[in-house]
Amino acid sequence: MQTQVWVAILSLTGVLLGGGLSSLVQNSVARRVERNDVRRQTTERAEARRTERLELLREFIKVAQQAERAAEGRDGSPAWKTSALDVVDELWVCERMIHVLFASSLHELARAYVKALEHVLWEELDGKPLWDHLRGPKVAFLNAARDELSR
Repeated sequence: MQTQVWVAILSLTGVLLGGGLSSLVQNSVARRVERNDVRRQTTERAEARRTERLELLREFIKVAQQAERAAEGRDGSPAWKTSALDVVDELWVCERMIHVLFASSLHELARAYVKALEHVLWEELDGKPLWDHLRGPKVAFLNAARDELSR
């Protein structure tokens, strides 16, 4: 009889030990899976943000090029003025989105570039080439954008 009690106790101990170890392994695996999911989601979110930022920069540069082209072809006609106003509106929208998605240092450079583009669109250039007015702000913005994306 005493042997049967010991067998039952050992059997129960084995079941408890096996169940405890199984529970520990399941919890460990669950935590590891959760950490991997969080890491994967963080990576996906960062990649999506980077893509969004890259698309915004591409759009800003495209619209800025349209503004440069409009400034070069300035003739003062109503059609030109309407087209130039549309381009300037798009530039300001992109500039505001840069304010939302990027650091303030890049936003300040984007703003300076937009102001320079506005200047060459609406003001007389005093005989200086268009490029002389845009070179500084444009190059500063593009360099800062490259640096921002390389982070």
